[in-house]
Amino acid sequence: MSLIVFPAIDLKGGQVVRLAEGDMDRATVYGDDPAAQAHAFADAGADHLHVVDLDAAFAGESINGQAVEAIVAAFPGRVQVGGGIRTRAAIDRWLALGVARVVIGTAALTDPDLVKEAAKALPGRIVVGVDARDGFVATHGWAEVSDLPVADLAARFADAGVAALLFTDVGRDGLLKGCNIDATLRLARHTRIPVIASGGVADITDIHQLARHAADGIEGVITGRALYDGRLDLAAALRIARA
Repeated sequence: MSLIVFPAIDLKGGQVVRLAEGDMDRATVYGDDPAAQAHAFADAGADHLHVVDLDAAFAGESINGQAVEAIVAAFPGRVQVGGGIRTRAAIDRWLALGVARVVIGTAALTDPDLVKEAAKALPGRIVVGVDARDGFVATHGWAEVSDLPVADLAARFADAGVAALLFTDVGRDGLLKGCNIDATLRLARHTRIPVIASGGVADITDIHQLARHAADGIEGVITGRALYDGRLDLAAALRIARA
């Protein structure tokens, strides 16, 4: 099995940004043309892309819809989108725009029936975002932390037919501390649902380590700041992941 590398485009006010630990006040702007960034990732060989509407994660409704539309139009591969998707109408709207998969985080905790019904009706299109702070599920743009352990949230959707679990260690996200391989692997071994690693990817070492565990259920990895800061070469990461 090969590992999927998802370059990340996080959107805030129409700009490409990266946050530190999900803090909107700690945003670094990397560009003002999201479609051009998507095109650059495609040129480097990426065939998957991960997009987050950060404003929507807090507002609960799409804020950067036009930017996402431009990204989908510019990127020839598969785009998955997350951020503030909490209703069936929002799910259907993104999919109608050509998005391949939607990532549902907060609503997976607050409205699990929504996720289960959507996963059943839309096989292969629904990803559950499992955002963790110290082992517990974080919601509402990571501004709140629940009392639900990560493994318990994953268990809720064991037979729901979701495409993947997107596991993010919030305490590492955007800090280049290295991906939390151990926690990601524990979750992957705990569930039969494929797991995507996210948060803290620092360099090619993380890609090597995650690729070794593809057979354990780790489907892919999301990387953002390491790419933008030049610490990780996307073409090299793709070669290792596909090997």
